[in-house]
Amino acid sequence: MTVFVCGQEVEDIWCGIYDAWMSRLGHKNVRLEPRGKDREFFCEYREVVTEAWKAEKVAESIRRKLSEELYEVAYRAALSEDCGRADKIYRFLIYAFSLGTGVMDQLQIPAVYEVFCMTRYLSREYTHIIEFARFSQMEEGVLLGKIKPNNDLLSLVALHFADRLSGENWILYDCGRKKAVVHQAGQGWAIVHADSSQWQERLNKKTDEETYEGLWKTFHKAIAIVQRTNIKCQQNMLPLRFRPYMTEFN
Repeated sequence: MTVFVCGQEVEDIWCGIYDAWMSRLGHKNVRLEPRGKDREFFCEYREVVTEAWKAEKVAESIRRKLSEELYEVAYRAALSEDCGRADKIYRFLIYAFSLGTGVMDQLQIPAVYEVFCMTRYLSREYTHIIEFARFSQMEEGVLLGKIKPNNDLLSLVALHFADRLSGENWILYDCGRKKAVVHQAGQGWAIVHADSSQWQERLNKKTDEETYEGLWKTFHKAIAIVQRTNIKCQQNMLPLRFRPYMTEFN
């Protein structure tokens, strides 16, 4: 068994798929694994070098030979939190290139079902994030929001808020992955790594909305009916893991 070791970013996964496919060793004789996983005996390990041209070739092949919709499925699966997603996407694409655009109807195939589950969970979390994400205004007038999704949703969420807040300067920070989307009013957006001390200092600055947050909490307590409090229902509608990044719960 030959194991191709790649990173966890989308481009890394595309390059891993390219190297495994072009190795011509046979699909049953290759496997993709993330870096840092324990190695097994009697396996040959090959390090995948991430190069833009390889990632572009894989993306272009999926789009041209299959469809834009199946590329979207594969791309979303690559954003999943599943540490084995690279190999699962590779197996999925083997069937996709064999069966064509109707591959997503073949859920009895384990590789297809696994990708379906990854994208379904990601879509659910995406819906939660765009509903629960909150922005506060910083001293410079820039809007700052913080999220911590299980899946790597930053690029998808950025597209949503780039449309909704196109006229604002804003930063959306992923606390778990230490990276942020920076959006300039009327312009585009970019994802940057924000794990330096300078970034952390900027992100920890106080906002000028404490007064409004206090008013919101007072209003919430005033309209609440204690006799109808249902903690379990509240937690189902708004899971606890989202609350530390919402201004009304600070």
